[in-house]
Amino acid sequence: MRSVSVEEFLAALRSGSICVFDVRSPREYARGAIPAALPLPLFDDDERHRVGRHYVEHGRRAAIKLGLDLVGPKLRWFVEEVERHLQPGQSVGLYCWRGGMRSSAVAWLLDFYGFDVVVLRGGYKAYRRFALAQFAAPRQCVILSGYTGSGKTELLDMLARSGEATLDLERLASHRGSAFGALGLAPQPTQQHFENRMAFELWKHAAADRIWIEDESRRIGSLAIPDGLWSQMQSAPIVAVEIPLERRIERLVAEYGQFPTEQLAACLRAIRERLGAERYRRAQEALASGDLATVARIALEHYDKAYRHSLRKRADRIVWIRADSPADALPALRRFTVHHHAVAEQR
Repeated sequence: MRSVSVEEFLAALRSGSICVFDVRSPREYARGAIPAALPLPLFDDDERHRVGRHYVEHGRRAAIKLGLDLVGPKLRWFVEEVERHLQPGQSVGLYCWRGGMRSSAVAWLLDFYGFDVVVLRGGYKAYRRFALAQFAAPRQCVILSGYTGSGKTELLDMLARSGEATLDLERLASHRGSAFGALGLAPQPTQQHFENRMAFELWKHAAADRIWIEDESRRIGSLAIPDGLWSQMQSAPIVAVEIPLERRIERLVAEYGQFPTEQLAACLRAIRERLGAERYRRAQEALASGDLATVARIALEHYDKAYRHSLRKRADRIVWIRADSPADALPALRRFTVHHHAVAEQR
C-alpha cells in the first residue's frame, strides 16, 4: 500500500494501471467525483451521519467501534466488488474526502486480502484544489466558432483524432448549448462533476502548444464554465468556420430529425418569445407537416442573428474559414498558428 500525489494518481488512472474507487458516502459521490471513479462507500449516508454524531457525542474511539459494527458485515462485499471491476495487472486506487480514516480502513482490508493498493494523498479535497488550479493555469486557447449547424463538434473530434489538443465542453456538460441541446443526451452532471471532468481533460493537455475549445456561452444548459477558463476564452483568438446555409440545414435535419415531434415542439416553445409570434407560428406549422428543413431554417434565423451580434463584438479576434463541410475545413484549421493572441493563416 502506498500514498501518492494527485498528479501521480491521475497519471496512473490515465494509463489504466489503476482502477479507482471512491469510498465516500453515496451523497458525497453524487455531488462530484474523480472522473472514472467507481463508488465503493464505506458507509451509506445514514451510517456516515450516525458515526459523525457518535464522534461528537462520545469521542473518537466510540465512533470507531460503531463504524466497525456497521462495516463488519460488508467486509466481504468490499473485496468482491473490487474483484468484479479490477482488470488483470491493475492496482486498486482509493480516495475518501481527505485521505484519512475511510480510505485507510478500506486500503488496509484490500491490502491484507492481497491487492496492490494506491491511496490518493489528501483525498478528494486535494483533487478539488488541483481541479480549480487547472482553470487558472495560463494556456493558449483557440476558440472554434461558426454558425449553428456548421459541425463544430465534429470538427473538434477531427482535430483530436489528428493529434490536436481539444476540450469538448458540450460532451463534458452533456448538453449542446441551445434550446435543443438536451435532446438525446444523458442528464447533465452536477457543476462540481462538470468541473472535475474538465480539469482532468485540461491536465492531460497541459503540455500542448494550444488547445481548441468550441465557442460557447458562459452557461451550457444548467452549468457554467469556471471563471479562470472563461476569462482566458474571452481573450483567445477565434477561428470561425463558415459553411453554406443549405449544408447547415441538412446537418440539423439529420441530427434532430430523429427525435419525436412533441420533443421538438417543446424546444420551439422554449424559444417562442425570441422567435416572435409569426416565426413561431410558421415553425410549428412546418413541424406539424413534417417539413423539418423549414423548421431548421426558421430556427436559424434566430440563432444566426444572435451569433452575428456576438461575433461582431469580437471581430478583432476572428479569422474566417469558408468551406463546404467540416472535413473541408480541417486542413485549413490545422495550418493556423497562434502568435501573441493573433491568428495567422499559413499560406
